[in-house]
Amino acid sequence: MGFWDVFRRKKEKARESASQWEKGLEKTRTSFWSKIKRALGGRPKIDADFLEELEDILITADVGVDTVGYIIQRLEETVEREGGMTVEALYEHLYRNMGALLVVDQKSPWDEGVSSRKPFVIMVVGVNGAGKTTTIGKLAHWFKAQGKSVILGAADTFRAAAIDQLRTWAERADVPMVAHQPGADPGAVAFDTLQAAQARGIDVAIIDTAGRLHTKEPLMRELGKIRKVMKKVIPDAPHETWLVLDATTGQNALQQARRFSAVTPLTGLVVTKLDGTAKGGVVLSVAHEMGIPIRFVGLGEKIEDLRPFDAQSFITAFFDEKAMETTA
Repeated sequence: MGFWDVFRRKKEKARESASQWEKGLEKTRTSFWSKIKRALGGRPKIDADFLEELEDILITADVGVDTVGYIIQRLEETVEREGGMTVEALYEHLYRNMGALLVVDQKSPWDEGVSSRKPFVIMVVGVNGAGKTTTIGKLAHWFKAQGKSVILGAADTFRAAAIDQLRTWAERADVPMVAHQPGADPGAVAFDTLQAAQARGIDVAIIDTAGRLHTKEPLMRELGKIRKVMKKVIPDAPHETWLVLDATTGQNALQQARRFSAVTPLTGLVVTKLDGTAKGGVVLSVAHEMGIPIRFVGLGEKIEDLRPFDAQSFITAFFDEKAMETTA
């Protein structure tokens, strides 16, 4: 069975959700494969010159330097060992190896935790502007659609606007929210949120946090304090800590992931605004270089456009069958 047969079979299997993934990755897919088509220029076989061009294309798609090096090295080894590579073999190699980069080992899948713990506590971190508060609202909507009850905690007390924004999303998702006055102790908000979750028998508690990364030490102290206070209510809380990253910021998103992972344990990433960028290759970088699983991705602006991340759906939507066929 050739590459195209395998590719189409996998695409057919994922047809139900494929259209949203394809729409969300349209800018990235179109940009990437148009450059690949120009670089191939009718070559019957892949050679060292093309691999140099491919390296540049991957970097401009915001695939990080380390990840690009990893991909190119394996291609070079194959080309050297086999004395070349057909165009179809190139596609198969990229499809298989880029897809593998997205699969990060998870010792305790978060969705199993949702079923075994009540309340299941998620602390959400990220810089202002990454879509953190919007993401929390969409997460609340998604959990409700799965039949789970949800409560939000407005522990980003640094900005009054953050509390108001979260309240708007709580109303939109039709879930309760715990909030104090602007400037209040974030730990106290988290404490009250978890107590309310326990008292009401709520399934999932999502805690918003201050979206600033001004200096490492104050952030570490603040997030550490919130964690400590939550453990007074639920000893193993938070069960998950998710970092929200804006795909349109490219390699800045990767740098933010590195900085946040240095100040607080991260168990997952949420990548927003994938539909708004031609540089969605950053998803490969954050998964591969950080070794942190991607939990959800934003594929559009609607409340239902936040989707659980699926490596197979992503890589299948990333590849452009029509563009590849014209260069094969």
